[in-house]
Amino acid sequence: MPWKLTPRVLFLAWMASMCSARARTDLLNVCMDAKHHKVKPGPEDKLHDQCIPWKKNACCTASVSQELHKDISLLYNFNLDHCGKMEPTCKRHFIQDNCLYECSPNLGPWIQEVNQSWRKERFLNVPLCKEDCESWWEDCRTSYTCKTNWQKGWNWTSGSNRCPAGATCSTFESYFPTPTALCEGVWSHSYKVSNYSRGSGRCIQMWFDTAQGNPNEEVARFYALDMNAGAMPQGIGPCLLSLALMLSLAP
Repeated sequence: MPWKLTPRVLFLAWMASMCSARARTDLLNVCMDAKHHKVKPGPEDKLHDQCIPWKKNACCTASVSQELHKDISLLYNFNLDHCGKMEPTCKRHFIQDNCLYECSPNLGPWIQEVNQSWRKERFLNVPLCKEDCESWWEDCRTSYTCKTNWQKGWNWTSGSNRCPAGATCSTFESYFPTPTALCEGVWSHSYKVSNYSRGSGRCIQMWFDTAQGNPNEEVARFYALDMNAGAMPQGIGPCLLSLALMLSLAP
């Protein structure tokens, strides 16, 4: 028996279109569900120093951007100088990394759910432009650390991170012998070093000139379209389940 355009059928058709639209937009212009992120991105005219590139559309607030530039930020009580004073040229890369993490609305394709007390989402395997990784490693190779994975395993008894028992301070180059070892290992695979170069539209730039716009918007669009074309899009599963249940109840 053919379907008639009853209110129920029209409603199911509308639901299907909404599921599809949500799947296409969930990956773009979004903020992570994490400790200090805004719910939605928007303009922030007073972002501080290295976070300024995101001022037109940011997931961070001005106060968060200021904290990111402190040696021991109140945001996470994380001390970059855990093995003595970190070289300023090295520290600026970690500040920029933190600005990207807190402020960027262009990391949707790589956001993953996590079961952690201080955040519900993180990003994983973000394709970092190879030059950004190489310069990060080059500027940090003579600074000192005591761990290869900064995501976990610290001694927090003092309130900020200290080297765990038995760990020795040595150069970054000792713990991270290659740029890839640093960029992919330091934050537990938050980044994956790309073979693409800055300006290619295929890798995320940690550094960019605001006068030229935000190149990471194009990168996020490319990977979002690629993901939606190759697999069930993020967010569509619950919609499809709802549709299936309603169809089973339809006369």
